[in-house]
Amino acid sequence: MERECKSVRSAYGKTLVELGRKNKNIVVLDADLSCSTQTKLFAKEFPERFFNVGIAEQDLMTTAAGLACTGKIPFVSTFAMFATGRAWEQIRNTICYSNLNVKIAATHAGITVGEDGASHQALEDISLMRSIPNMLIIVPADEKETIEAVKFAASYNGPVYIRIARTNLPDIFDNTYSFNYKKAIKLKDGSDVTLITNGETLVETIDCVKILSENGINSEIIHVPVIKPIDAETIINSVKKTNRVVTIENHSIIGGLGSCVCELLSEIYPAKVTRIGTKDEFGQSGQAKELLDFYGLTAKKLAEKIIGIIK
Repeated sequence: MERECKSVRSAYGKTLVELGRKNKNIVVLDADLSCSTQTKLFAKEFPERFFNVGIAEQDLMTTAAGLACTGKIPFVSTFAMFATGRAWEQIRNTICYSNLNVKIAATHAGITVGEDGASHQALEDISLMRSIPNMLIIVPADEKETIEAVKFAASYNGPVYIRIARTNLPDIFDNTYSFNYKKAIKLKDGSDVTLITNGETLVETIDCVKILSENGINSEIIHVPVIKPIDAETIINSVKKTNRVVTIENHSIIGGLGSCVCELLSEIYPAKVTRIGTKDEFGQSGQAKELLDFYGLTAKKLAEKIIGIIK
Protein backbone atom coordinates (compact mmCIF):
# COMPACT_ATOMS: atom_id res chain seq x y z
CA MET A 1 0.00 0.00 0.00
CA GLU A 2 1.32 3.44 -0.94
CA ARG A 3 2.14 5.76 1.93
CA GLU A 4 0.42 9.12 2.18
CA CYS A 5 2.99 11.78 1.28
CA LYS A 6 2.87 15.43 2.32
CA SER A 7 4.36 18.57 0.84
CA VAL A 8 7.23 19.79 2.98
CA ARG A 9 7.24 23.03 0.97
CA SER A 10 3.64 23.68 2.00
CA ALA A 11 4.62 22.92 5.59
CA TYR A 12 7.33 25.56 5.28
CA GLY A 13 4.93 28.17 3.89
CA LYS A 14 2.26 27.50 6.52
CA THR A 15 4.81 27.66 9.32
CA LEU A 16 6.02 31.05 8.07
CA VAL A 17 2.44 32.33 8.33
CA GLU A 18 2.13 30.95 11.87
CA LEU A 19 5.40 32.60 12.89
CA GLY A 20 4.41 35.84 11.19
CA ARG A 21 1.24 36.08 13.26
CA LYS A 22 3.24 35.77 16.46
CA ASN A 23 6.23 37.93 15.58
CA LYS A 24 5.97 41.12 13.53
CA ASN A 25 9.72 41.09 12.94
CA ILE A 26 9.43 38.05 10.66
CA VAL A 27 9.80 39.13 7.03
CA VAL A 28 10.02 36.94 3.92
CA LEU A 29 11.89 37.47 0.66
CA ASP A 30 11.77 35.47 -2.55
CA ALA A 31 13.39 35.55 -5.98
CA ASP A 32 10.27 35.27 -8.15
CA LEU A 33 9.55 31.66 -7.15
CA SER A 34 7.00 32.13 -4.37
CA CYS A 35 4.58 29.59 -5.90
CA SER A 36 7.28 26.93 -5.98
CA THR A 37 8.76 27.74 -2.57
CA GLN A 38 5.29 28.29 -1.04
CA THR A 39 6.25 31.67 0.41
CA LYS A 40 3.17 32.86 -1.47
CA LEU A 41 1.19 31.87 1.64
CA PHE A 42 3.06 34.46 3.70
CA ALA A 43 2.74 37.03 0.89
CA LYS A 44 -1.04 36.64 0.87
CA GLU A 45 -1.34 37.06 4.65
CA PHE A 46 1.32 39.75 5.14
CA PRO A 47 1.88 41.56 1.82
CA GLU A 48 3.60 44.46 3.59
CA ARG A 49 6.22 42.07 4.98
CA PHE A 50 6.87 40.13 1.78
CA PHE A 51 9.47 41.21 -0.78
CA ASN A 52 9.84 39.70 -4.24
CA VAL A 53 13.23 40.91 -5.46
CA GLY A 54 12.86 39.19 -8.82
CA ILE A 55 15.46 36.95 -10.42
CA ALA A 56 18.30 38.68 -8.57
CA GLU A 57 19.62 36.26 -5.97
CA GLN A 58 22.61 38.42 -4.96
CA ASP A 59 20.19 41.25 -4.19
CA LEU A 60 17.97 38.77 -2.35
CA MET A 61 20.74 37.98 0.13
CA THR A 62 22.06 41.51 0.60
CA THR A 63 18.54 42.90 1.08
CA ALA A 64 17.90 40.25 3.72
CA ALA A 65 21.17 41.22 5.41
CA GLY A 66 20.08 44.84 5.51
CA LEU A 67 16.74 43.91 7.03
CA ALA A 68 18.51 41.79 9.65
CA CYS A 69 20.59 44.86 10.59
CA THR A 70 17.35 46.69 11.46
CA GLY A 71 16.17 43.94 13.83
CA LYS A 72 14.03 41.99 11.39
CA ILE A 73 14.19 38.19 11.07
CA PRO A 74 14.33 37.56 7.32
CA PHE A 75 13.54 34.20 5.73
CA VAL A 76 14.80 34.10 2.14
CA SER A 77 13.78 31.46 -0.37
CA THR A 78 14.54 30.34 -3.89
CA PHE A 79 15.80 27.13 -5.47
CA ALA A 80 18.87 25.74 -3.71
CA MET A 81 20.96 25.91 -6.88
CA PHE A 82 20.50 29.67 -7.15
CA ALA A 83 20.51 30.47 -3.43
CA THR A 84 23.82 28.78 -2.69
CA GLY A 85 25.51 28.96 -6.09
CA ARG A 86 24.63 32.32 -7.58
CA ALA A 87 24.67 34.18 -4.26
CA TRP A 88 27.54 32.40 -2.47
CA GLU A 89 29.70 35.52 -2.14
CA GLN A 90 26.86 37.54 -0.62
CA ILE A 91 26.08 34.76 1.84
CA ARG A 92 29.74 34.53 2.84
CA ASN A 93 30.78 38.17 2.96
CA THR A 94 27.54 39.96 3.85
CA ILE A 95 25.55 37.48 5.96
CA CYS A 96 27.97 35.05 7.60
CA TYR A 97 31.01 37.33 7.98
CA SER A 98 28.81 39.69 10.02
CA ASN A 99 26.95 36.75 11.64
CA LEU A 100 23.62 38.28 10.66
CA ASN A 101 20.28 36.76 11.63
CA VAL A 102 19.25 35.59 8.14
CA LYS A 103 17.47 32.29 7.43
CA ILE A 104 17.98 30.78 3.97
CA ALA A 105 15.27 28.21 3.29
CA ALA A 106 16.11 26.78 -0.12
CA THR A 107 13.87 24.34 -1.95
CA HIS A 108 14.35 22.02 -4.94
CA ALA A 109 17.71 20.58 -3.91
CA GLY A 110 19.20 17.29 -5.04
CA ILE A 111 18.43 15.10 -8.04
CA THR A 112 14.74 14.91 -7.11
CA VAL A 113 14.16 18.30 -8.76
CA GLY A 114 13.52 15.91 -11.63
CA GLU A 115 12.79 17.05 -15.16
CA ASP A 116 14.45 20.47 -14.76
CA GLY A 117 17.73 18.58 -14.97
CA ALA A 118 21.34 19.32 -14.10
CA SER A 119 21.11 23.12 -14.27
CA HIS A 120 18.56 23.13 -11.42
CA GLN A 121 19.72 20.12 -9.37
CA ALA A 122 21.83 21.42 -6.49
CA LEU A 123 24.16 18.55 -5.63
CA GLU A 124 26.76 20.85 -4.05
CA ASP A 125 24.72 23.16 -1.84
CA ILE A 126 25.56 21.53 1.50
CA SER A 127 29.24 21.53 0.57
CA LEU A 128 29.06 25.23 -0.26
CA MET A 129 27.22 26.17 2.92
CA ARG A 130 29.21 24.08 5.38
CA SER A 131 32.45 25.66 4.19
CA ILE A 132 31.31 29.08 5.47
CA PRO A 133 31.93 29.99 9.14
CA ASN A 134 28.87 30.78 11.31
CA MET A 135 26.43 28.86 9.08
CA LEU A 136 24.13 26.26 10.67
CA ILE A 137 22.75 23.63 8.26
CA ILE A 138 19.49 21.67 8.61
CA VAL A 139 18.19 18.93 6.29
CA PRO A 140 14.71 17.89 7.50
CA ALA A 141 13.22 14.53 6.51
CA ASP A 142 9.46 15.02 6.70
CA GLU A 143 6.65 17.51 7.32
CA LYS A 144 6.92 17.54 11.12
CA GLU A 145 10.68 17.97 11.14
CA THR A 146 10.42 20.77 8.57
CA ILE A 147 7.93 22.63 10.76
CA GLU A 148 10.10 22.26 13.85
CA ALA A 149 13.26 23.22 11.96
CA VAL A 150 11.67 26.44 10.68
CA LYS A 151 10.44 27.34 14.15
CA PHE A 152 13.88 26.67 15.56
CA ALA A 153 15.51 28.83 12.88
CA ALA A 154 13.24 31.74 13.79
CA SER A 155 14.33 31.51 17.43
CA TYR A 156 18.04 30.98 16.71
CA ASN A 157 20.25 34.05 16.46
CA GLY A 158 22.50 33.67 13.44
CA PRO A 159 22.62 32.42 9.85
CA VAL A 160 20.74 29.18 9.09
CA TYR A 161 20.48 27.16 5.89
CA ILE A 162 17.45 24.84 5.62
CA ARG A 163 17.35 22.39 2.71
CA ILE A 164 13.71 21.75 1.80
CA ALA A 165 12.78 18.98 -0.64
CA ARG A 166 10.68 19.47 -3.74
CA THR A 167 9.16 16.02 -3.37
CA ASN A 168 6.30 15.11 -1.07
CA LEU A 169 7.41 12.87 1.79
CA PRO A 170 5.70 10.39 4.14
CA ASP A 171 5.52 11.03 7.86
CA ILE A 172 8.39 9.62 9.88
CA PHE A 173 8.01 11.63 13.09
CA ASP A 174 4.83 12.16 15.11
CA ASN A 175 3.68 15.05 17.27
CA THR A 176 5.98 13.99 20.12
CA TYR A 177 9.01 14.88 17.98
CA SER A 178 11.24 17.59 19.46
CA PHE A 179 13.93 19.25 17.33
CA ASN A 180 17.34 19.55 19.00
CA TYR A 181 19.97 21.07 16.75
CA LYS A 182 22.78 19.59 18.84
CA LYS A 183 21.62 15.96 18.57
CA ALA A 184 21.38 13.35 15.86
CA ILE A 185 18.65 10.73 16.25
CA LYS A 186 19.19 7.00 16.56
CA LEU A 187 16.09 5.55 14.93
CA LYS A 188 17.09 1.89 15.17
CA ASP A 189 19.65 -0.14 17.12
CA GLY A 190 21.95 -2.40 15.17
CA SER A 191 25.27 -4.21 15.39
CA ASP A 192 26.52 -4.91 11.85
CA VAL A 193 26.59 -1.50 10.15
CA THR A 194 25.79 2.14 10.93
CA LEU A 195 23.65 3.84 8.28
CA ILE A 196 23.88 7.64 8.47
CA THR A 197 21.44 9.73 6.46
CA ASN A 198 18.96 12.66 6.47
CA GLY A 199 16.41 14.44 4.31
CA GLU A 200 14.62 12.54 1.55
CA THR A 201 16.87 9.50 1.81
CA LEU A 202 15.83 8.73 5.38
CA VAL A 203 12.62 7.00 4.29
CA GLU A 204 14.55 5.00 1.68
CA THR A 205 17.06 4.00 4.35
CA ILE A 206 14.30 2.85 6.70
CA ASP A 207 12.84 0.67 3.93
CA CYS A 208 16.33 -0.55 3.03
CA VAL A 209 16.89 -1.78 6.59
CA LYS A 210 13.90 -4.11 6.27
CA ILE A 211 15.52 -5.74 3.23
CA LEU A 212 18.86 -5.97 5.04
CA SER A 213 17.17 -7.63 8.01
CA GLU A 214 15.72 -10.30 5.69
CA ASN A 215 19.30 -10.94 4.61
CA GLY A 216 20.60 -11.33 8.16
CA ILE A 217 22.14 -7.85 8.46
CA ASN A 218 21.36 -5.91 11.65
CA SER A 219 21.61 -2.21 10.79
CA GLU A 220 21.70 0.88 13.00
CA ILE A 221 20.08 4.06 11.62
CA ILE A 222 21.44 7.47 12.61
CA HIS A 223 19.41 10.39 11.28
CA VAL A 224 21.47 13.60 11.13
CA PRO A 225 19.08 16.52 10.50
CA VAL A 226 21.79 19.04 11.43
CA ILE A 227 24.99 18.61 9.42
CA LYS A 228 26.66 21.64 10.94
CA PRO A 229 27.30 21.51 13.84
CA ILE A 230 27.31 17.73 13.57
CA ASP A 231 26.63 15.53 16.61
CA ALA A 232 29.97 13.76 16.89
CA GLU A 233 29.10 11.84 20.07
CA THR A 234 26.09 9.96 18.68
CA ILE A 235 27.90 9.02 15.49
CA ILE A 236 31.11 7.88 17.19
CA ASN A 237 29.24 5.82 19.81
CA SER A 238 27.41 4.02 17.03
CA VAL A 239 30.54 3.39 14.98
CA LYS A 240 32.39 2.03 18.01
CA LYS A 241 29.71 -0.65 18.15
CA THR A 242 29.50 -1.55 14.43
CA ASN A 243 32.92 -0.48 13.05
CA ARG A 244 31.34 -0.09 9.62
CA VAL A 245 29.62 3.01 8.21
CA VAL A 246 27.51 3.78 5.15
CA THR A 247 26.41 7.37 4.51
CA ILE A 248 23.38 7.95 2.28
CA GLU A 249 22.46 11.35 0.83
CA ASN A 250 20.66 13.09 -2.04
CA HIS A 251 23.80 15.17 -2.65
CA SER A 252 27.26 14.73 -4.05
CA ILE A 253 29.47 12.48 -1.94
CA ILE A 254 32.02 15.30 -2.26
CA GLY A 255 31.56 17.82 0.54
CA GLY A 256 28.21 16.66 1.88
CA LEU A 257 27.14 14.37 4.73
CA GLY A 258 29.54 11.61 3.68
CA SER A 259 32.51 13.95 3.66
CA CYS A 260 31.47 15.40 7.00
CA VAL A 261 31.32 11.94 8.60
CA CYS A 262 34.67 10.93 7.07
CA GLU A 263 36.34 14.08 8.39
CA LEU A 264 34.91 13.48 11.85
CA LEU A 265 35.90 9.82 12.08
CA SER A 266 39.35 10.26 10.58
CA GLU A 267 40.33 12.54 13.47
CA ILE A 268 38.61 10.73 16.35
CA TYR A 269 37.75 7.11 15.54
CA PRO A 270 38.92 5.88 12.11
CA ALA A 271 36.57 3.34 10.54
CA LYS A 272 35.64 2.06 7.10
CA VAL A 273 33.12 4.44 5.46
CA THR A 274 31.22 3.89 2.21
CA ARG A 275 29.57 7.02 0.80
CA ILE A 276 26.41 6.63 -1.28
CA GLY A 277 25.17 9.65 -3.20
CA THR A 278 25.91 11.22 -6.55
CA LYS A 279 29.55 10.94 -7.52
CA ASP A 280 31.71 13.55 -9.28
CA GLU A 281 29.04 14.20 -11.89
CA PHE A 282 26.08 16.35 -12.82
CA GLY A 283 22.48 15.18 -12.60
CA GLN A 284 20.15 14.72 -15.53
CA SER A 285 16.52 15.13 -16.48
CA GLY A 286 13.96 12.52 -15.44
CA GLN A 287 11.22 11.80 -12.95
CA ALA A 288 12.31 11.95 -9.31
CA LYS A 289 11.70 8.23 -8.67
CA GLU A 290 13.59 7.25 -11.82
CA LEU A 291 16.55 9.39 -10.81
CA LEU A 292 16.66 8.02 -7.27
CA ASP A 293 16.81 4.55 -8.78
CA PHE A 294 19.41 5.50 -11.41
CA TYR A 295 21.73 6.98 -8.77
CA GLY A 296 21.27 4.03 -6.41
CA LEU A 297 19.26 5.85 -3.75
CA THR A 298 16.14 3.67 -3.60
CA ALA A 299 15.70 1.18 -0.77
CA LYS A 300 16.29 -1.78 -3.10
CA LYS A 301 19.44 -0.36 -4.68
CA LEU A 302 20.79 0.71 -1.29
CA ALA A 303 20.23 -2.77 0.11
CA GLU A 304 22.00 -4.39 -2.85
CA LYS A 305 25.00 -2.11 -2.34
CA ILE A 306 25.21 -2.64 1.41
CA ILE A 307 24.82 -6.42 1.14
CA GLY A 308 27.67 -6.41 -1.36
CA ILE A 309 29.84 -4.39 1.03
CA ILE A 310 29.21 -6.63 4.03
CA LYS A 311 29.06 -10.07 2.43
